[in-house]
Amino acid sequence: MSELKAGFVGLGAMGSPMAGHLKRAGLLVGVSNRTAAKARAFAQEHAVAAPDSLAALAALCNVVVLCVSADADVLGAVREIAAAAKPGMIVVDNSTVSPETAKQAHAQMQAAGGDFVDAPVSGGVEGAKNGKLSVMAGGDAATLERVRPVLDAYAVRVGHMGPVGAGQSTKAVNQVLVAGIAQGVCEGLALGEALGLNPDVLLPTLASGAAGCWFLDKRGATMLRNEFAGGFKAALLHKDLGIVREIAQRVGTDHSIVDKSYADLAELMAQGRGDEEHSAVIRLKRARKR
Repeated sequence: MSELKAGFVGLGAMGSPMAGHLKRAGLLVGVSNRTAAKARAFAQEHAVAAPDSLAALAALCNVVVLCVSADADVLGAVREIAAAAKPGMIVVDNSTVSPETAKQAHAQMQAAGGDFVDAPVSGGVEGAKNGKLSVMAGGDAATLERVRPVLDAYAVRVGHMGPVGAGQSTKAVNQVLVAGIAQGVCEGLALGEALGLNPDVLLPTLASGAAGCWFLDKRGATMLRNEFAGGFKAALLHKDLGIVREIAQRVGTDHSIVDKSYADLAELMAQGRGDEEHSAVIRLKRARKR
């Protein structure tokens, strides 16, 4: 029986199924969410606690997992957890934030006698539901080993990328690839659509060759049907790419793909489509009326 007692903060489209996997692994004791009603509903369904504060959640746990939206959310949560943490408390952050934010959170937890692992994930909502996420972890090797059962509950792979911050640096690389692949697939399928090609034949034919990829397989058919509900929201990828642009500018690498994707996602958000899945970029690739 594991000695780990985990709390989970952030029950969104990915966080909720991830917390469910933790419960099935016998590790979850409590949850928290910005919308308290969602936390209470999850707690009732899964027979865990839903304390009124993060301090109260921290009192139940020796590891707290975060899966929230923004840097400020992570720092605010860690501040509350650290203030109530017992020595040895570990925070595992599955959010996507800047490497600098991860280092600040790490310093807060160390000052409280605990530790911090930045562990952003990739694999989409499907990966979260299936327990097959890829985790990019930064932190002390021994600390990572202690929380490994938590990550293994919802991950198919856990890569130790280096010290704290290295996980978020790896996620920045991941998001460049995500954005670039989406640009290519959306642009290509918009062309195929304009040429009148049958998607029932086009998609499996493309997927069987060098163009085959996760995004084409999971989003190709839905985007051609104009179905953009669920999945990774355009506004969240836009937020992530803002972080990536700052990193690329600092180290001096090319960021033209990031800039194009950032601008396209901003255009979708200006149209009120920020909550659509980011494959909605195909809307901007289709022929415009002249």
